[in-house]
Amino acid sequence: MAKPDITLRLERPEDYHAVEELTREAFWRSIRGFCDEHLLVHRLRKVPVFIPELDYVAEADGRIVGNIIYTRARIEDPSGITHEVLTFGPLSVLPEYQNMGVGKALMLHTFEKARKLGYRAIVIFGHPDYYPRVGFRRASEFGLTTSDGNTFDAFMALPLYEGALDGIQGRFFIDPVFESLDDKDVLEFDKSFPPKDRYVPVPIKVLLDRLDAGAREAVEGLGCTYLDEFTHRSERDISSATGLDEKAMDIVRQVMLEHGWRWGSKQKEWR
Repeated sequence: MAKPDITLRLERPEDYHAVEELTREAFWRSIRGFCDEHLLVHRLRKVPVFIPELDYVAEADGRIVGNIIYTRARIEDPSGITHEVLTFGPLSVLPEYQNMGVGKALMLHTFEKARKLGYRAIVIFGHPDYYPRVGFRRASEFGLTTSDGNTFDAFMALPLYEGALDGIQGRFFIDPVFESLDDKDVLEFDKSFPPKDRYVPVPIKVLLDRLDAGAREAVEGLGCTYLDEFTHRSERDISSATGLDEKAMDIVRQVMLEHGWRWGSKQKEWR
């Protein structure tokens, strides 16, 4: 499919169900067999930290194909002082429109809107090989940790102007709504959408069978049961395992692509 002409606009109430349905489609490939992101979107619109001025949809070919939704979050420094920042997510793109620049268009547009609204920075949890392409850096570079004091490649930050995070260090907190999604609620909410077979995750064996002995041992040492687990880890993280040379990493990228994931820092097109 050729890259579509994309129109961006604010989400409207009459869009809500369509956006939740496209979010469901975008995130259905979950190891547990179904996703909860569509219920999260449904609930995010109802919490005080939701920012309607940054809730944008992307339209193409006469329908909604993408959405980005923002909430306010905070950084708490060691003295207890808090600093307001943004977080976004889910960022959803219909599978058939992924890798066509829809997600990037939504982000760049809303980054500028957020800057004009006076927000200082965006902090997210996301794929560590994708989001650096639009300016995100590891949150640890800014002295930020998660609420429980951890840091990892998928935890990232983007200052919206020069020096926006200077002198601000501490723990990052998001709204409790992100932790409120139990399976019972998700499955009940899912009944309002067309029936969909549970997703079956891809076993790591499909990759192990393609690797030589040394690389296979290295991947086994990562402790992954499913290939899907690589989608949450950076190429830097995976390649640091002893025994994975560039030849092995090329095989990893190829196997990921064969199973529908554009993974790794060398992929040219994402979302």
